[in-house]
Amino acid sequence: MTIIILLLLAYVIGSIPSGLWVGKIFYNTDIREHGSGNLGGTNTFRTLGKKAGLVVTIMDILKGTAATLLGYISVFNTVNVHPLILGIIAVIGHMFPIFAKFKGGKAVATSGGILLAYNWPLFVLLVVGFFIILKMTKMVSLTSMILSIIALIYSIIYYFTVEKDWPLIAMLILIAAFIFYRHRSNIKRIKNGTEPKVKWI
Repeated sequence: MTIIILLLLAYVIGSIPSGLWVGKIFYNTDIREHGSGNLGGTNTFRTLGKKAGLVVTIMDILKGTAATLLGYISVFNTVNVHPLILGIIAVIGHMFPIFAKFKGGKAVATSGGILLAYNWPLFVLLVVGFFIILKMTKMVSLTSMILSIIALIYSIIYYFTVEKDWPLIAMLILIAAFIFYRHRSNIKRIKNGTEPKVKWI
């Protein structure tokens, strides 16, 4: 029973619709009705501005972090569940949130939060890489997809040089699949040359 509660809690944490709540509470705006209609940080930046976008992005990251660390809470520390499984469930909650009619974000920030909890050097590498690649591409969507591949390559190198952490590789394969799947419309726009580009970097 405890394991079911733990898994459900990870999903509920991931389901917190940060963009929707921040928009409605502080800006009286439903961001689903603006921009791409997505609940993630990118559309929040585009619709509500930098301050709101930054807050939502941080909140989405911390959802992944909190879910991944759930197993370390004393009431749950006897439950044998790998922390990456909890993180993945939070990402599923972020993409299909129960609090927002199962229409959520694109998995990027919350996935980063898993890495912040589980392998922080990789998280830092990806944050730095995000700004470098975004500077070159000007597209958050393309940058996110490239970073998912970089993270997977890192995990494979890590496996052969540092620690045989196959769960990390498995998780990043799944995350990359999530990210590419959730960016299907972006991929089409990139091919057509119509994908929106950021102007602040």
